[in-house]
Amino acid sequence: MGVQTEAAAGFFPGFERLRTVLSSVPSPASVYLVEDCGDGEDLIPAAVLFSIVLRDNEPSVLLTQRNPDLKDHPGQISFPGGRVEPQDMSPAATALREAEEEVGLDPARVEVVGYLPVYRTVTGFCVTPVVAIVKPPVDLRPDPGEVADVFEVPLSFLLDSANHQRCTMQFEGRQRDFYAVPYGDRYIWGATAGIILGLARLLSLR
Repeated sequence: MGVQTEAAAGFFPGFERLRTVLSSVPSPASVYLVEDCGDGEDLIPAAVLFSIVLRDNEPSVLLTQRNPDLKDHPGQISFPGGRVEPQDMSPAATALREAEEEVGLDPARVEVVGYLPVYRTVTGFCVTPVVAIVKPPVDLRPDPGEVADVFEVPLSFLLDSANHQRCTMQFEGRQRDFYAVPYGDRYIWGATAGIILGLARLLSLR
């Protein structure tokens, strides 16, 4: 157990339970809330960092508002992350690299706890969620070309089923289901909400 996870074990009562539901290695199995996107053979590999920040009052989750000019998922709320690059040795390496590039998150403040199963999106990505503990202080420097805003949401709020919504939309001529977790004036939906609900459901089953 590293410095961050030692701190988490003493600070976050649910930490050990969190560890039990995560895989110690990336898992190709589909998470519960996979979008309707086929078998995934042609999907682009990607990874995101599900960062749990050990704030004094309660753990929170680091999220970004994507730049509205981006090609992929413009303006949406997301975890830091992106496509796997040839130099990345693992999904964790991708997630840590992207988090440093997007918001300036120092990898030295981050400790990977485990992995959620992959999440396949209707927009063509096969995303590995990498769950990690972040120990403050955190000095973030968002890249304005990619990130319009960075904010945190209490982990307890995100995991509470009372805050989860199931919605429908028309996409490419078809009606598709998606999930949302509204938070104040923030609208967390799509893959980000699906990954959050995936963790919530795993915790509810263990």
